[in-house]
Amino acid sequence: MTDDTALKDFLAARRNGVLATIRRDGRPQLSTITHLYDAATDTITASITETRAKTKNMRRDPRVTYHVGSEDGWSYVVAEGTATLTAPAASPDDETVEALVDYYRRAAGEHPDWDEYRAAMVSDQRVLLRVHVDKLLGLVR
Repeated sequence: MTDDTALKDFLAARRNGVLATIRRDGRPQLSTITHLYDAATDTITASITETRAKTKNMRRDPRVTYHVGSEDGWSYVVAEGTATLTAPAASPDDETVEALVDYYRRAAGEHPDWDEYRAAMVSDQRVLLRVHVDKLLGLVR
């Protein structure tokens, strides 16, 4: 096994992974998502939509597992944690949209048209997902 620092660095250096949530029948539901990892708070953050199966699953059971792999498949990190979700974006200036703006700035910098972005967050029913990481496992070569 690899030490936590190397696992955190690996997770922070990548943007895509597979989120596993728990379906009502107990089987896993898998979704590829884009994330931002903050090693200081040990939190994975992502923008998702309210209407998706993964969101419904996490609202029912917040336990999740997140897998990030290397391009060659030989290195990987698995994060186990508990999800928290904001309310769906309902207004261009609500708390959820403000949190999504902060997420976007940290992940990608400034947006060319914040009014357009805010409107899209509402029309897409976007939600901010935060996963507090309880355990990291993996192998980084």
